[in-house]
Amino acid sequence: MTTPKLAALAVVLKGDQVLLVRRRNPPDAGLWGYPGGHVNFGETTAEAAVRELFEETGVIAAPVRSLMGLDTFARTEAGVVTHHFYLVAVQCSHVSGTPQGQDDVFEAAWHPQEDVLHGRLPLSREVDRVLHAALAPGDAPL
Repeated sequence: MTTPKLAALAVVLKGDQVLLVRRRNPPDAGLWGYPGGHVNFGETTAEAAVRELFEETGVIAAPVRSLMGLDTFARTEAGVVTHHFYLVAVQCSHVSGTPQGQDDVFEAAWHPQEDVLHGRLPLSREVDRVLHAALAPGDAPL
């Protein structure tokens, strides 16, 4: 692989809860993170976020604002980069649906934001930082 792959994350808040999924596959197998995945050619990151959210959880949401971009790398034990993803976190507003793990996730559930912010769950990298961004006032409309 010679170029980064673009992916989108759906950050959905409901009251004092945040929607997370527990990944089935490496590199983050068993860890909690935001629903998300690849952006298809001709699809916006907002469209990808809500599509992936539905595919992985059955939840329907509307995109609200772009929060941040994150570079993530998978490396061999020798430190050689094998995968490079650029993840765009998109805050979404819950419309309907009860989360159920589907596709490549074991489970999907609402978690107290405090559990994420205080590291009470086994989390993928940067989940807490993304949540801080979602909780901060700001406006980066899509």
